[in-house]
Amino acid sequence: MKRFEGYGVLITAAGQGIGAAAARRLAEEGARVLVTDLDGERARKTAGEIPGALGLACDVGDRAAVEAAVAYAVGEFGSLDVVVNNAYSCTLDAPRFEDEDEETWNRDLDVTLTGAYRVCRAAMTHLAAAPGGRGAIVNVGSINAEQDFGNHSYSAAKAGLASLTRTLAGHAAPRGVRVNIVEPGTIHTPAWAGREDQLAELAGAYPLGRVGEPEDIAAAIAFLASRDASWITGTTLRVDGGMLAVNSPFRQSTP
Repeated sequence: MKRFEGYGVLITAAGQGIGAAAARRLAEEGARVLVTDLDGERARKTAGEIPGALGLACDVGDRAAVEAAVAYAVGEFGSLDVVVNNAYSCTLDAPRFEDEDEETWNRDLDVTLTGAYRVCRAAMTHLAAAPGGRGAIVNVGSINAEQDFGNHSYSAAKAGLASLTRTLAGHAAPRGVRVNIVEPGTIHTPAWAGREDQLAELAGAYPLGRVGEPEDIAAAIAFLASRDASWITGTTLRVDGGMLAVNSPFRQSTP
């Protein structure tokens, strides 16, 4: 039997990149998946390429839209068993910190951190009712939460998401809902379109010699969402090619 047979799954920002890869992976393992995205047309296009998937426009910055997406998933699938919070906003830093725009800061935190809060809040009752204690939340974080890689507002939001993962795990555990976070390194997604040369240079900074692919993260999401991880909650799973574990430039410069 496939790991997600009979599951209803909602994934945010799943029109492309990591979210789309996660939707495909979970659907391949039996799940019915609601592909949501700020761009509704993109969500529906991606869903149309995945057997049994549905597509829906959803702005995680809009509480009513989030609640409507959760209700739609429950209505279509009969249950909501897994939520994957993948939506984010990442804005380049100003040259000097004191020139950072407060509107930009607020937008990055609202989408990346508060957006996940809105989805978890709307979904929690349904996840707690999932049969067999299979309710699970998988947040998609970033190694930016752990170390300085730039992007002040995005990094702060991802660090907040890691903290929310731990506190929510403790709150949700008595209700049978597990909450974990995956922290990717650099991933080859459409966000890097036109910067392939830069990606190739970054590959050398990773101990495993390459940047990640969306499927690398989808595999980690599938594990944490599945019953294979039934005794795992509040955990951070870094999927970063060894970036945080190994100081590659130092090792390369050491005789």
